[in-house]
Amino acid sequence: MSRHIHRHQRPERFIVGTVGLPGERIFFLQARTGNVLTSVVLEKAQVSALADRVDQLLDEVAATREALIPPRGSLVGDLSPLEVPIVEEFRVGAMSLGWDDSAHRVVLEAHAIAEEDQTLPEITDDDSDGPDTLRVWLDADQARAFAERSRQVVSAGRPPCPLCLQPLDAQGHICPRANGYRRRA
Repeated sequence: MSRHIHRHQRPERFIVGTVGLPGERIFFLQARTGNVLTSVVLEKAQVSALADRVDQLLDEVAATREALIPPRGSLVGDLSPLEVPIVEEFRVGAMSLGWDDSAHRVVLEAHAIAEEDQTLPEITDDDSDGPDTLRVWLDADQARAFAERSRQVVSAGRPPCPLCLQPLDAQGHICPRANGYRRRA
């Protein structure tokens, strides 16, 4: 089966959003360019790591190149919910991130979970072999706003236990710091 690459070179919208209640949320990356809407599923930890890496990349670019990069926390991005219908294209297994010097844009790739014998392609590689890919180019403002929203979405989940910092369920949880006693929310 040949690889499908979902390209969004100048997306009008690129966000992280969730479906479901805290503790049962499904995280989506969603990109829209015109009438083309692409949604892929990823894990909460992947969202958190991606937000951190986007900010790190932009900080590095600001320090080493002559590019106008907004500071962290300076932009309020898109706060609207995911667009419907949400059609899962694939589940993300790996991500790539880079800076395109010629376009002055962040290049983000989210790759589908690969089979054991598949190797991940290099960033912006269009080879027909490999996992399906979502490829998005973001300007610095879009990238900063994306990272900020991603952090907000991640932190909007269940509150952490004050003792062990694990997420609290409405029914409580067995806290390792309380010698196994069930803590209530």
